[in-house]
Amino acid sequence: MARPWRIEYEGALYHVFSRGNNQQDIFVTDADRYLLLDTIGQMSERFDNDIVAYVLMDNHYHLLLRTPKANLSRSMQWLGTTYTRRFNLEHFRSGHLFQGRYKSILVENDAYLMQLSYYIHNNPLRAGIVKRLIDYRWSSYPAYAYHRRHPGWLNKDLILSQIHGENKHRQYREESQKYSDENRRIWEDIRHGFIYGSKKFVKKIKNRYNVSEPDPAITQQKSILKSSDPVQFLEKASKVLQCDLERIKNCARISESDKLNRDILLYWLWQEGKYTNVQIGDLFGLTYSSVSRRVTIIRKRMQLEQDFQSQVETIKSQIKP
Repeated sequence: MARPWRIEYEGALYHVFSRGNNQQDIFVTDADRYLLLDTIGQMSERFDNDIVAYVLMDNHYHLLLRTPKANLSRSMQWLGTTYTRRFNLEHFRSGHLFQGRYKSILVENDAYLMQLSYYIHNNPLRAGIVKRLIDYRWSSYPAYAYHRRHPGWLNKDLILSQIHGENKHRQYREESQKYSDENRRIWEDIRHGFIYGSKKFVKKIKNRYNVSEPDPAITQQKSILKSSDPVQFLEKASKVLQCDLERIKNCARISESDKLNRDILLYWLWQEGKYTNVQIGDLFGLTYSSVSRRVTIIRKRMQLEQDFQSQVETIKSQIKP
């Protein structure tokens, strides 16, 4: 079977979905659902993705997202691999969890994205799981329709900014209810199986990416990724941090200040989304699990300490590409 063609560019909008292997459930308990939501949040942070909407069903999930960087494939590969590993550890199992690679649909603009949000939010209703969408906990619908609490990584601005009036949540709710029977029309408007938009948009994509020869574009994307140099990045970053990179990398015992600088460097490499924990660990003489622990410590501190978060982000902004 031919691999699906992945079109990636900065600011692209996507509808992404992935099913369990052999249609099996990808959740056993509610804790698994929270685990996937947390992993999605980490993906959003690490790869700088805007998660616009989501719904978790028993054997699959849907995401609407925007990629400010052209990195959908790396983002979704990390999400699938990371959740599978965590799920398997939790349930003492091994092997694949998802059925092949994720599926993605390129979306033309915010207006089409809003229509897709109605579609994915209505999944539990169409499946007969609930009689009212507000009763379904595992989607972003309550956040849009009733302004309920939602994960901090959920970006509602793209959709709500299109609704005019004082009560945007009520208007979203009313429009979503009208859209409950539009499943067939949505899929009739999917062009070539992977583009949701106008004929003009399809023509633009064809001209830009040369549909008849997609492989060279994919190869170029891979070569760009391989050409990135983490050592060069570390050298620039250590100068901005004003720390001795060699001392941090080679000394068995380092001071607390050096340890903090090392962990910040680890976090920045992790956040780039280009390198595995094993690759990052090799640069510092650490195991992949140590890298994971150090990154978690920095992430939690940034969440708890606003000043620390601002300091880390300000320093990183000084690193010249």
